[in-house]
Amino acid sequence: MSNWFECKVKYHKHDEASGKVKKVSEPFLLDAVSFTDAEARIIQEIEQYVKDEFIVTNISKAKYTDVFHFEDADKWFKCKVTYTDIDQKSGKEKKFSNMMLVSANNAKEAYERIEESLSTMIVPFDIPSVILTPIVDVIPYHAGEESSDSPFKENLAALNEVFNS
Repeated sequence: MSNWFECKVKYHKHDEASGKVKKVSEPFLLDAVSFTDAEARIIQEIEQYVKDEFIVTNISKAKYTDVFHFEDADKWFKCKVTYTDIDQKSGKEKKFSNMMLVSANNAKEAYERIEESLSTMIVPFDIPSVILTPIVDVIPYHAGEESSDSPFKENLAALNEVFNS
């Protein structure tokens, strides 16, 4: 299960239209195990693209159940997906809502992509809202991904190695 964090980063950005440098605050979404990990990962990512000073101004937990990335689009849409299922405790029908994020070129395409991505769901669902977000980029977590600059890496060992030795 993914733990999505929205990280806002403030930095100076070159505006290609006007040719001027302006201060911007942009949100990024990334998958991390904790707030600390999210901060370390966003700093590591931003350092690759921003050569000047920048500051991480906010990190908050994002409640997306799924993120669908399509390579041909760079806009991110938040889609509310509702469905009815049987509540395990009461045995009655209950309405559930999930927020999902999808990359698309426009709202219609976002709707169609969510519909297609969820086409294998057994229960019927509705998509009552599709909203363009200001998210600049989504940074997923990849298994085995570690910071090569980590000062702790050489000191870490699996618990079973420590207690069985």
